[in-house]
Amino acid sequence: MTDLDEFRATVRDWCAAHVPKDWRANQTGVGDDEFVSFQKAWFAELHTAGYAVPHWPAEWGGGMSVPQQIVLYQELARHDAPRLVLAFVGIHHAASTLLAAGSEEQRRHLPAILDGEIWVQGFSEPEAGSDLAALRTTARADGDNFVVNGQKLWASGALHADWCLLLARTDPEAPKRHGISYFLMDMTTPGIDVRPIRNAVGDSHFCEIFLNDVTVPAANLIGPVNKGWQVAQATLGAERGMTMLELSERLGNAGFNWLLEAAPVEDPVVADRLAQFEIELSGLRGLCRDLVERTEAGQAGAADASIVKLYYSELLQRMTGFGAEIGGLNAHTVLAKPASSGWESGAWMLDFIGSWEWTIPGGASEIQRTIIGERGLGLPREPSAV
Repeated sequence: MTDLDEFRATVRDWCAAHVPKDWRANQTGVGDDEFVSFQKAWFAELHTAGYAVPHWPAEWGGGMSVPQQIVLYQELARHDAPRLVLAFVGIHHAASTLLAAGSEEQRRHLPAILDGEIWVQGFSEPEAGSDLAALRTTARADGDNFVVNGQKLWASGALHADWCLLLARTDPEAPKRHGISYFLMDMTTPGIDVRPIRNAVGDSHFCEIFLNDVTVPAANLIGPVNKGWQVAQATLGAERGMTMLELSERLGNAGFNWLLEAAPVEDPVVADRLAQFEIELSGLRGLCRDLVERTEAGQAGAADASIVKLYYSELLQRMTGFGAEIGGLNAHTVLAKPASSGWESGAWMLDFIGSWEWTIPGGASEIQRTIIGERGLGLPREPSAV
């Protein structure tokens, strides 16, 4: 038995003993307090085992090799473990930003994240979604502080967040990618108003954040003034690699298994579709593993992450749409899903509606195709509107 086989056996035994068997039932229809309590307890359980932040450097509590991380996410998906919904931005986006560009003092947030500190990403705005560089929230220098005014939109989990990764314009006269700065913002600061947005499936995960003369200390600036766009690439890059590998494993395990349970496999047309999905899932997993390994080696291409994001999001949409189709009326009348699940819960209509979260935010499919064409294939750039 190889070391990796032994590690897999260890993770498998841990999952069998620690993944809550009834979490789906217990997390369906729960209120915010129960959801937050469960999420924090599950994160603490993973942290105790050393499985919460395997992608972090060893000195900060991680240090797993890429093959070990792949095995870990495979086993968590195979045992239908709950997702780390609340901790996601902290352990991925905030951590990658702090490790890439944060000061030693700012990196004190890393241990705090392991202790349960919750983060939200304050990037998108009403007029700056896919075109993030068009953001209009301003940060005006005022002595040892910046005074922030503006609005952020689609801020996942903002209602429960302790801190925010904030992009704001510090030089309104500069070209739009050159006048943006990156801040860490304490969500308890006066002048912050968080308003949840009820979405199409009845959840209020997304929020608006209104900022009215919010004071942010200059010590909370990440990187140089007006260089926030470059720093943000580290944050956006956190959606690549292991996060996509985890999501692909979940789709290939729980998602595909739910589909098998719902499908009349004796129907040859249905059986053919299922076989096609299984092939596509194998391709997705291969792409994700390849991206992780080449990113770790510093060899990832400029469009590789866009390929994976596009492939995953559209496969997710096709699979959940097929589940809603074959599930019939029953699938259309399920109006609740587990709060700590992903986009492959088996509540097909809700999963299908939720799948649009992946084909629109984070760069719509059209934008991903443009990136693939221009940066990956070397095709001519699209004409600019200005």
